[in-house]
Amino acid sequence: MRNEPGCMDLRQWMDLLDREGELHRIAAPVSWDREIGTISRKVLERKGPALLFENIRGYESARGRRVFTGGIGTRERLALALGFPKDTSNREIVQHVMKKNGERIPPVRVATGPVKQNIVKGDAIDLLEFPVPKWHYLEGGRYINTYACIVTKDPDTGVQNAGIYRGMVGRKNSIPSLLIKGGQHWGQHFAKYADRKEKMPVACVIGWDPIMGFLAGSPLPAGICEFDVLGAYRGAPVPVVRCETVDLEVPAGAEIIIEGLIDPDPASYEIEGPFAEFTGYVSDLPTPRPTIEVTCITHRNDPILRGTQEGNMPNSYSENAVISSAQRAGIAWNILIAAGIPGVLDVYADPITCGINIYIKIRKQYQAQPKQIAAALWGAGAGQGRYKHVFVFEDDIDVTSYEQMDWAIAYRVNAGHGGIVISPGLLGHALDPSTPLEERDVEQLGAGIWNRVLIDATRNWSFKRRPEWNNERFPPTVAPAPEDEALVLERWKEYGFE
Repeated sequence: MRNEPGCMDLRQWMDLLDREGELHRIAAPVSWDREIGTISRKVLERKGPALLFENIRGYESARGRRVFTGGIGTRERLALALGFPKDTSNREIVQHVMKKNGERIPPVRVATGPVKQNIVKGDAIDLLEFPVPKWHYLEGGRYINTYACIVTKDPDTGVQNAGIYRGMVGRKNSIPSLLIKGGQHWGQHFAKYADRKEKMPVACVIGWDPIMGFLAGSPLPAGICEFDVLGAYRGAPVPVVRCETVDLEVPAGAEIIIEGLIDPDPASYEIEGPFAEFTGYVSDLPTPRPTIEVTCITHRNDPILRGTQEGNMPNSYSENAVISSAQRAGIAWNILIAAGIPGVLDVYADPITCGINIYIKIRKQYQAQPKQIAAALWGAGAGQGRYKHVFVFEDDIDVTSYEQMDWAIAYRVNAGHGGIVISPGLLGHALDPSTPLEERDVEQLGAGIWNRVLIDATRNWSFKRRPEWNNERFPPTVAPAPEDEALVLERWKEYGFE
């Protein structure tokens, strides 16, 4: 475990994973065409280690020879990335995220760094000199930006933003990308450049500190640079260097930087998709998308391409889902604190839904508290594409236990008495396949539309207290009396149990 402050690059992160028994190197020859993706999927299903592919057919002596994936594929590896032991609880991780997201240490500019060891411009640019996988058999092409940190700058304030957005290799020097003006921070930047009729500068950062992706994939407030927050997580400023062809700053220790410009003119768009998305479904038909025209590539010697197998299914979720679950829970908890809602004890977002479903544990203080919770989450900017279904439980329920939550839903929810509240026509995620295509047409509507749901699994305070229930609103449970349980546990070994 690294105790000293400062960022770690991808190679230091891999060394830590190796020491912890969390990295598997694959020396057998593999194909970039679906084989890397299928291996990654099967390892995710088994909650297996991070993977380093060292022998990719056709790339034995290419500019890039290796692919790393699955770095934060489990909650244990997320804990390691944050500097915690692997067995750290959900509550500890989420509360750390809540605290650190509110701190800032600005980056420091340095003259150069390992990412400047090689500089490629002009006709020499060829994105497929790197072993970019085709991750899934139904995808429209080879996706180079699956876990890349995409850096853009607000042209009004000059503040940079870093986000994770998918991007497919188009031509040898172009990356058509999913760019949505409504909601995404780089989409908001793009709208400003489009108003000015200017191309937007972009830098794609591939392979660096694991916290970079953790923050870039999270909805931090607009106007805050993720590198400032990353510095706070690491206790030291991020060393950044200036790009070669665009006015942006990027981590000096990254593996690969792809610089470029996006033209707002739709005539410049290129076809992108389909893509195996986080929802566990393949996205819609190939669509003309805003396209990064690559102007320069800088990279370390023998660079490692960092990518990820996206898409969540039961028993198989992506590393983006792991990072999103912790961040979405922490951000939701901070939203509830800011809204003045008392008694929040725990917040959990399971990786399988990336925070589409959110589970809140409270010490209930008034009947309308669950409805206030849902209203606060749905009205927050960070709730645009998450918190579709809000579940609220009392303090006797562990919100990381589906068995306990299922029991509470079964016997504390009565739809006819306010246990289920549907709020139609609210802001929603444009990639949700449960929403009709007409209601997620971002060109027409700006964003998707959701019918959001609150499931109030707390005990209903409109029920009268009854003396036969020990003056409570609900009957007692079948749990033994404390004194009976204490007696039995004291004699446990006497009964022949270990």
